[in-house]
Amino acid sequence: MARYQRKDHFHQRAKREGARSRAFYKLDEFQRAHRVLRPGDRVVDLGCWPGGWLQCAAAAVTGKGRVVGIDLAPIEPALELAQVRSLTGDLEDPAVVGALRAALEAPRCDVLLSDAAPKLTGIRDADRAAEERLLEAIERLLPELLRGGGTLLLKILEGPEAQAIDRRIRSHFGRARSIKTQATRKGSAERYLLARDFSG
Repeated sequence: MARYQRKDHFHQRAKREGARSRAFYKLDEFQRAHRVLRPGDRVVDLGCWPGGWLQCAAAAVTGKGRVVGIDLAPIEPALELAQVRSLTGDLEDPAVVGALRAALEAPRCDVLLSDAAPKLTGIRDADRAAEERLLEAIERLLPELLRGGGTLLLKILEGPEAQAIDRRIRSHFGRARSIKTQATRKGSAERYLLARDFSG
């Protein structure tokens, strides 16, 4: 198994270039290869801490768009970007939808992003259960937050429970594919689901 090295190339690059996290370069890679985001898009980022995807999305949608993120942990220091709002909250809280819509200033977004992952314990069954619960929360939010025809970019940690949810989510989109990024840590079990043309 590859050893976890926190201070690898992308970690050092993020520090050098002022990115909030190495995750910035994951979304940047997706954007360059697949043009997930467009100027003027309204975007929701579920599990946005520490803010790397908010930064990248803000640049992609420009001042014409809007990016709203939510996480259990607050974004500190706050991102001083006019088109970005970050909220603190739990994805399983029923009040989340209303708060996100209010900050988005629209009933639904064009693109739904999530790089969220549960805190891992190293106990396989517990970690799989936590991943399943997180993905189920995002699955429930999909029709509440994403407009018809919209795009989803979602991190998935490999496992049988996640695979089942992946299949259900794909069934609501016209096109879907699994992709990985160069910025993912070596040995990571993560991949991303990029799905377009949401049926609503």
